[in-house]
Amino acid sequence: MNQSFRNLIFLLVGIALVFLSRIFDAILIEQPFVTNGLLILGIIFALTGGIKMRSEIAELFKKRRGERLLRTIGLIGIVVALCNLSIRFPARMDMTDAHRHSLSTKTTDMLERLETPVHITFFHDQLMTETVDFYEQMAAITDKVTVEFHDPMLNPSMARVKGIEFAGTAIMESEDRKIQVHSPLEVDIANAVLKISQGIQQTVCFLDGHGEPDPFSLEKHDHMEGTGGDHSHGLGSRILIHERHGMAKLRTSLESMNYVAQKVSLVQGTASLDACDLFIVAGPQTRLMDAEVKAIDEYLNAGKNVLLMLDPFIETGLEPIIKKLGVILDNDLVIDPKSHFWADVSSPAVTQYNRHSITEDIPLTFFPGARSLSPTENRVPETYVRPLVNSSTESFGETDQSTASFTEGVDTKGPLTMMVIIERDPSRIDKMRPLLEQTRNEEVSATQSTTNSEDAVKTSRIAIFGDSDFATNSFFHVLGNGKLILNTINYLTVQENLIGLEPKTMDIPQVTLTNEQMKGVFFMSILLIPSLMALIGIAVWWRRR
Repeated sequence: MNQSFRNLIFLLVGIALVFLSRIFDAILIEQPFVTNGLLILGIIFALTGGIKMRSEIAELFKKRRGERLLRTIGLIGIVVALCNLSIRFPARMDMTDAHRHSLSTKTTDMLERLETPVHITFFHDQLMTETVDFYEQMAAITDKVTVEFHDPMLNPSMARVKGIEFAGTAIMESEDRKIQVHSPLEVDIANAVLKISQGIQQTVCFLDGHGEPDPFSLEKHDHMEGTGGDHSHGLGSRILIHERHGMAKLRTSLESMNYVAQKVSLVQGTASLDACDLFIVAGPQTRLMDAEVKAIDEYLNAGKNVLLMLDPFIETGLEPIIKKLGVILDNDLVIDPKSHFWADVSSPAVTQYNRHSITEDIPLTFFPGARSLSPTENRVPETYVRPLVNSSTESFGETDQSTASFTEGVDTKGPLTMMVIIERDPSRIDKMRPLLEQTRNEEVSATQSTTNSEDAVKTSRIAIFGDSDFATNSFFHVLGNGKLILNTINYLTVQENLIGLEPKTMDIPQVTLTNEQMKGVFFMSILLIPSLMALIGIAVWWRRR
């Protein structure tokens, strides 16, 4: 081994020890003796090898080799400088048409008007980069919002202190208020920031007194059991005589989002719904009294929001009210042989939804025993009915409770609607009047007089499900059921002092070609261009030959 090679070994070992000391400094935080010792030893080795190789190093800088080396070092320096500048002064550009990766104008305006500081602690995993980026954008807009990030797997002690079990949970704190947000959607996060900063707390009321699932009960398997002893919610099932079905998982989730949940009984006629921001009728097992139906109708006419979850083959007395909203409750049970949960054909499963902020990024949901919903024969002018959840094309509505076979002329073929959103807005009459005047002048004039009267209905939002079991404790946590009902409630409770954001859509770019254009593209890409490349290659080979 010659002397030059030994000097090179000294130099490389010295450089390696310097890098190793920096690595150990990041790992062994409380061991400065080891890291400093490696750093000093590396510097000694590097200086010794460099001094002994000064003649060889000087040779590198002569003539063209020196120029190449200096250019390489300069290029590396430019890249390092650019990387450092990008870290110190980050810039981003959202090139999507719908600006899916940027905050909306409404969110930005809301953040700039914040008066009360909000501190957000977000627990995430490595797959939640988009949500992390969203929170970072919020903190960059205003100094009123501060954010800290933790991984519950890497920092379990912090998650334990905050009471967090799963990634994807954000804790928002403002003054003495605190709420949890589990949604990655901009509309939910922005509304939560506004709620916690302003101290807004909305009340959700559950109807009580008709065998509905108890929102304060954690009971699970206390609903419907098959006659053969197997778990069932559909055909051939009966109600067991014990505690009512629980819906406490839904209630606790609402409370973590800063809602107040309470039960309201309208049987005695003394209770008032004035304090309710949202009124929920979840699976009544008996018919409501006329006074109760009237109270709910007046609540709707006052511009309030209602969520109805009505099980099949049960007459509730709400049918006339629902019909006035443009929807008919079908007296059937949805059977879906193609798409159902486990082996129960009467538990239709849904993976594709109509586009809406409620159904954005919703995974599979299923409905253990659901009825179908149909539109009225004539559209109600002041309402807009939007179906969101439908069964498959091979489903049908079974009208016989004892069978599950399609009967031509009696049962209805699918797809069938199992959930609708209704926007009740009298102002829509003005937009529809020119069309309606051509065919129904008398109906329009009557509707106009009703709208202009003191008893005219006000704007409200209503959601109707043909099933209530999917939101109970037994199925709330399974797949997308809980997310669907929570998204629906968040949508219904959006008020004027909160922001309402439209879902951001992502349209896949498409190129539409005629038959001649397709033939031209095929000829150029498959025949012409490869042939030209082959000819050029042959010509170059022949020239060199």
